[in-house]
Amino acid sequence: MCPYAWEDAGGVQVHVRELGERLRARGHDAVALSPARQAPSVSWVRRVGAPLNVPYNASNAPISPWPGTFRNVRAELGDFGPDVVHVHEPLTPSASMFAVLAGVAPAVATFHSGADRSRLFDLAAPALRRLARRLAVCIAVSERAASFVRARIGGAYRVIPNGADVARFEKAEPADLGPGGPRILFVGRLHERKGFPTLVSAFGILAAERDDVRLVVAGDGEDRTAIERLPATARSRVTMLGAVRNEDLPPYHAACDVLVAPSVGGESFGMILVEAMAAGLPVIASDIPGYDEVIADGIDGLLVPPRAPVSLAEAIGRVLKDPGLGARLGEAARARARRFDWSVVTEELEEAYRDAIAIGRAPLR
Repeated sequence: MCPYAWEDAGGVQVHVRELGERLRARGHDAVALSPARQAPSVSWVRRVGAPLNVPYNASNAPISPWPGTFRNVRAELGDFGPDVVHVHEPLTPSASMFAVLAGVAPAVATFHSGADRSRLFDLAAPALRRLARRLAVCIAVSERAASFVRARIGGAYRVIPNGADVARFEKAEPADLGPGGPRILFVGRLHERKGFPTLVSAFGILAAERDDVRLVVAGDGEDRTAIERLPATARSRVTMLGAVRNEDLPPYHAACDVLVAPSVGGESFGMILVEAMAAGLPVIASDIPGYDEVIADGIDGLLVPPRAPVSLAEAIGRVLKDPGLGARLGEAARARARRFDWSVVTEELEEAYRDAIAIGRAPLR
């Protein structure tokens, strides 16, 4: 069960799509139910409602809270007859919550959010605790995500991280980005929460020190104009790719020298970190909850304070000036990324499914 619009960019959608592919490859009969703006092209994905864009956690949540969506979810589950239902973000008023309410099979829930705060969640917590009692097994993608939801509805949580297609990033051929020196890669929405303005300021510092460094930006958003603050000479060394589908990202990783993830908070995990690590890139990220569970500072990446462009520029400069450091961090990153490979994560999720089936359905009480 995916609560967000299938076509929209988002870590939950990527996770559900890739998990479904792995489960089907391992012989399971798996379908995904999701809101969608149009009928999905993937044969095993069913559209159950139209999305509504709702601001949440300094981002957009394209959910489907309509009564018709609930009816469609219940009908699809009734036709399919699942042994277990895996609901992602089940406390969001959308398809996942409706699957829990339908109660046709034991539910395994994965919580992805690492928001710094949520007044709406706090207000709704008493009612959501009742719904959560229907969950047979609760999973969080990180300790950060577990602490966020545990503080509001209680319960016990297994930490099973997001999965990554490690081989897809390990083996990619580099994209042709033209001539130039070392390239810094940014992947994500161009938004203050993702730290894009901080990166632009840091790049301005680096560009003033050396005339060969370049910035490659894979993403779009309201802060795309931040690069206009750069001098013309520095701005000419920025490649704006626009929004790039996840499946099209690996060649850009292969063509770059370092990935920078300067988010300021609200992160539960850091899939962009794992994918870059799988590609063997040294990663420089903000020292924030969620990211600090993926990267060990100085071992498989570097962590710097958020909203600190000077510190960020210094860390990037260290890696670019010291090939040995970059190679050491990249090699350790590759090894660390294997813990998040789908071959490992899928087995852990299968165990959760077996446990949920053994526990059985819980009544809504």
